[in-house]
Amino acid sequence: MKARASFVNPALTLSVRRQCELLTVTRGQLYYAPKEERPENLEIMRIMDKHLIDHPTEGVLSRVELLKDYQFHVNPKRIRRLFRLMGYQAIYPRKTCLNWA
Repeated sequence: MKARASFVNPALTLSVRRQCELLTVTRGQLYYAPKEERPENLEIMRIMDKHLIDHPTEGVLSRVELLKDYQFHVNPKRIRRLFRLMGYQAIYPRKTCLNWA
């Protein structure tokens, strides 16, 4: 999406609205600048990353308890969001889909 949004040029005679329409890009993508992560969340991610090296099998609830020991008031939803941001995925056997022809 970002690649197509880079083709929009406000200097052209064609309106920005029409350019976005033709490129199937929303105008919000042109003007939106994501916020930076809060320093508190960066500190939490640093602690979680350090702990993850020694304890890779622990999940969200144990991380909540770990961070409460560090005096952070966090809930599982916040930990899951930070895990997604960090690119962390649990490693465990998953269901397989067998496609029988």
